[in-house]
Amino acid sequence: MAGLGGRERTLIGVGVALVLLVALYLFLVEPLVDRAREVEDRTAAREASLERRRLAIARGPGITEELQTARRRLESESARLLRGPTAPLAASELQKLVKEAAAGSNVEVRSERVLPASEREGLQEVPIEIVIAGSIRDTIGALYRIEHAERLLTIKELKVRVVAVGQPRELLTTLIVAGYVMPDTGPRPAAKPMARAN
Repeated sequence: MAGLGGRERTLIGVGVALVLLVALYLFLVEPLVDRAREVEDRTAAREASLERRRLAIARGPGITEELQTARRRLESESARLLRGPTAPLAASELQKLVKEAAAGSNVEVRSERVLPASEREGLQEVPIEIVIAGSIRDTIGALYRIEHAERLLTIKELKVRVVAVGQPRELLTTLIVAGYVMPDTGPRPAAKPMARAN
């Protein structure tokens, strides 16, 4: 550097200073700015999460009240389901209800049979097929009693025909009536291990 003039020394000094400033910016200032942005973004996300949690906590009593209302409604609607814990017992109760509706309407029950149970939106549907005979008015009365029974019953299928061509007022009606029961979700007994033959 002894052979360099003052102007060249100044240019080299300015160049070194610029390199130091760029290095200082790249290795010190920029990482600090990036970290500050990252902390700011994280803080904003945490504030938003905290605000959502505050709103959820504020809605807590309302959610509890909605849950209690839903439970009461479920209990009241569950009271309308058939009482049998299994499909055959529920089918027996359903047959009794339909026979009572038929007897109250002065129609004759000609035949009945239990159909296989099936799953229906979380409930077990228990259908029966029943054939009744009676006048038009009595048949309509029986259908009305079935539809408005204290239990939740639905008429899935209905076929109406006359008993005889000479007697158009006497109807023979085939119904498929379904009732609903909560499926058996109790614990199943464990299978016993088989003893080995010696």
